[in-house]
Amino acid sequence: MTSQTEARSSRVGLALPVIAAAQLLIVMDGTIVTVGLPAIATGLNIAEADLNWVLTAYALAFGGLLPAGGRAGDVFGRRRLFRVGLVVFLLASVLGGVAQNGGMLIAARVLQGVGGAIIAPAALALLADTFPAGPRRNQALGVYGAMGGLGAVVGLLLGGTLTEYLGWRWIMFVNIPFVLLLLAGTFVLGPGTRRRGGIELPGAITATLALGSLVYAINRAGSDGLADGPALVSGTAAVVPALAFVAFQRRARTPILPAAVLADRTRLGANLVMLLMGAGQLATFSFLTLYMQSIEHYPPVLTGLAYLPFAIGIGLGSGVAGPWLQARTPPGTPWRPA
Repeated sequence: MTSQTEARSSRVGLALPVIAAAQLLIVMDGTIVTVGLPAIATGLNIAEADLNWVLTAYALAFGGLLPAGGRAGDVFGRRRLFRVGLVVFLLASVLGGVAQNGGMLIAARVLQGVGGAIIAPAALALLADTFPAGPRRNQALGVYGAMGGLGAVVGLLLGGTLTEYLGWRWIMFVNIPFVLLLLAGTFVLGPGTRRRGGIELPGAITATLALGSLVYAINRAGSDGLADGPALVSGTAAVVPALAFVAFQRRARTPILPAAVLADRTRLGANLVMLLMGAGQLATFSFLTLYMQSIEHYPPVLTGLAYLPFAIGIGLGSGVAGPWLQARTPPGTPWRPA
C-alpha cells in the first residue's frame, strides 16, 4: 500500500510540470511571432496591412473553438484530446516553419489555434482531476496561472532570440521538440473524467465567423478608413453569425456558453476581466514591438529583452500572490475598499 501511495504521489508530482508546460506552450505561441513580424513580412512579402493576421488568426481560432474543445475533452476523454491537440499543434508548427507565402503561414497559425483550443481546456481539466480541492490545488493553480502569464513574455524573449540568431522560421520549428516532450510526458497523466453529451459545433463555428468578420472589419478600417466598403460590409456581416450563435445557444442541449454563466456575476466578471487583460496585453505587445523595431530600430533580441521586467512582475504576482490570495479569499467574495 505504501509503495502504491508513493508511486501515485510521484505521478501527481510529475503531472504538474506537464500540464504547466502545455499552458506555457499555448500562451507562448500567442506572442512568439510578434517580435519576428518585421522579418516575416520581409521574408514572405506580406503587406503591412495583412501582417496582423499572423497574430489574429491564432487568437481567433483559439478563442472561437475553445469552448467546443473543452466539451470534446469531456465527451471523448481529456488525456486523449490533450494528445490529439498536441499532434495538431505539432503539424501546424511544421507547416508554419516551411511556409512559402503569407497565406500558408496564416493557415498554419489557424491550425495552431485549433490545436491550442483542444489542449488548453483539457490541461486545466486534467489539473482539476489530478489535484483535489484544497491547498495542493491552489498551489497547482498558482503555477498554472504563472505559466499563462509568463508564456506571453517568454514568447517575446524567445521569438526575438530565434529571429536574431537563427531566423524567423525557427519561431515555428522550436515547438517541435517542445511538443514531443509533452507527448512523452502525457503517460504520467490520468485519463481524466468523462461526461455524456454532444458537442455544440454550430455555436463554435458561428462564434468564430462572427469574431473573424468583426476583426477583418477593424483591420480594414484601420488601414483604409471607417468609410471603406469592405470594412462596412464585413462589420455588418458579423451580425448574422452572431445572431445565429445566440439562436443555437438557446436551442442547444449542451450550449458552449450556458445562460447560468452569464447570470452568475462572479463568473461573468472574471471572464470579462480576463478578456480585457488578454486584449490589452496582446495589443500592447503588438504595437510596442513594431514601435521598438520600426521607430527605435531595436534588434529583435533587444526587443525581446525589453519585456523582461514584465516577465518578472508576472512571475512574482502569479507565483506568490496567486496561491496566497486563493487560500484566503472564498470564491465570489466581493472586493470592498477599506
